[in-house]
Amino acid sequence: MYAVIKTGGKQYRVTEGQTLRVEKLEEDVGANLDLSEVLMVANGDDIKIGAPLLAGGKVTATVKSHGREDKVTIIKFKRRKHHMKRQGHRQYYTELQITGISA
Repeated sequence: MYAVIKTGGKQYRVTEGQTLRVEKLEEDVGANLDLSEVLMVANGDDIKIGAPLLAGGKVTATVKSHGREDKVTIIKFKRRKHHMKRQGHRQYYTELQITGISA
């Protein structure tokens, strides 16, 4: 059984017991949360698709940790103009453990 959820402007395909990193959520570590923006739930050949969201669909998850991704380096360079700019970015994330899927 798997589901397609939407959080942080991105879509994720999740199964029970899976661990995934999503955009930062303002929840405490160890808290349970319900992800109600479910787009699709599939159980074998039984597939339910929302338009755009599935009515009554819910995915429950537990917050495992918060952190930051590895640094991404941005370099802007203009040749023959004596110009170079460096910048770095580290995105915050929340690590979730999927505990249940219901439709």
